[in-house]
Amino acid sequence: MHLQESGEMYLETIYVLSKEGKSVRAIDVGEYMGYSKPSVSRAMGLLRSGGFITVDGAGTISLTEAGEEIAQKIYDRHTVLTEMLVRLGVDRETAAEDACKIEHDISDTTFEAIRKFAGL
Repeated sequence: MHLQESGEMYLETIYVLSKEGKSVRAIDVGEYMGYSKPSVSRAMGLLRSGGFITVDGAGTISLTEAGEEIAQKIYDRHTVLTEMLVRLGVDRETAAEDACKIEHDISDTTFEAIRKFAGL
């Protein structure tokens, strides 16, 4: 199943929240992303049926191996692109916003060239 940008963003959010060492629930994802409960609920259902997340009886969301692979890739792209833009003189907030726009569309080849060029 191919994910659209929004699905990648949800996976990245779950990944970031889980790195904080807390259990991740749909309400946490919604608050972090600023999305409504129905939107998050629909997305979690799609991600679960696609095999990217699991949700236990207590509502705790976990990434599957496939979900974590995508989440790590997007998170890596986000951090590298943000840092590169900051090094170019862009303020961190704008750099993070722009990196979020770029990270989903850039090819693997171009991203790796950027990483190599930036020394990241």
